[in-house]
Amino acid sequence: MSDYAKGLEGVIANESALSRVEGLDGRLSYLGYSIDDLVEHCSFEEVTYLLHRGKLPNASELAEFEKALRANREIPAQVVDFLKSAPKDANPMDVLRTGVSMLGLSDSRAKIGEPDQEANQEVALSLVAQAPIIVAYYHRARQGLDLPPVRDDLSEAGHFLYLMTGEEPTEAATKTLDIAYILHADHGMNASTFSARVTIATLSDFYSAVTSAIGTLKGPLHGGANEGVIKMLQEIGSLDQVDAFVDDCLENKVKIMGIGHRVYKVLDPRAPHLQKMAVKLTEELGEAKWIEMSERIAELMREKKGLNANVDFYSATVYYSMNIPTDLFTPIFAIARMAGWTAQVLEQLEDNRLYRPLTKYVGPAELSPVTPIENR
Repeated sequence: MSDYAKGLEGVIANESALSRVEGLDGRLSYLGYSIDDLVEHCSFEEVTYLLHRGKLPNASELAEFEKALRANREIPAQVVDFLKSAPKDANPMDVLRTGVSMLGLSDSRAKIGEPDQEANQEVALSLVAQAPIIVAYYHRARQGLDLPPVRDDLSEAGHFLYLMTGEEPTEAATKTLDIAYILHADHGMNASTFSARVTIATLSDFYSAVTSAIGTLKGPLHGGANEGVIKMLQEIGSLDQVDAFVDDCLENKVKIMGIGHRVYKVLDPRAPHLQKMAVKLTEELGEAKWIEMSERIAELMREKKGLNANVDFYSATVYYSMNIPTDLFTPIFAIARMAGWTAQVLEQLEDNRLYRPLTKYVGPAELSPVTPIENR
């Protein structure tokens, strides 16, 4: 048995009231509210308010919060110029990371040192509002399309869809994305949240912390997993090829994307909501292939390995059914998680402690003399 926790698995490094991940029981809650109830009764804006302010808003508080979010959607001209000039084949997560970093150049509130929590609350809100604009504008710019002016009459989910397509989003599409946003808003001390908290704990600025988180989420073992799901389904090709594909992966110990979870030992509580949406979208669009393949893979993995599908498994099918490009799946994850990242940064600064874990040294036990270079 190892005398250290590789990857910090099982190590408690801080306290947080924001989200409770109960891996053994398959439950997730934000500040004491089950995600099942939040999905049923709340909007993403309400959930963001909950994470930022510590309580659910009443009607007037929500209206004021929505007004503030919409008033902060405009991004600086130099960021717009960057999005227009960025390589058309760039990874959108790289563009988002750079765009968010550039936002900090134009914001006098982006200071290092002792935090101004009132100013940081404002920065947190503006980051939630501006991240979707960066993603949508880059997507249009890389296609040579115009960049529609931001609007103040649409929800966060609806506004993103509008900017992406230039058309009024349907109520069903807006609701689907809104639910996906809620499900991805926060998730305990995951890798990207840890990155954000480690960075801000040095009393660096808010934008540096969020830039760290974006860079971490990009990896295929974290947020990038949902892109891998669609690539896998495309590789399989059809329902009648699923069984052979799964058997081959198991025989050769190849990871099946979207199956299993580092924390959840039973069903990921977010997955059923997205599974239902995937089925609904399939019924509306008449394209059953992707969900049928997904369901068969999930069934086989439960039977053969006792593993369940996670949130990435079905979010990929949902986004793909909505005609969202595969390389935007992870940026959409980042847009949703911006609510959680910013809340986590604010919480970290309330009772800050620099993260400084130890490492187990496994190098030479004895010191060696340095041989002069001419004698090596």
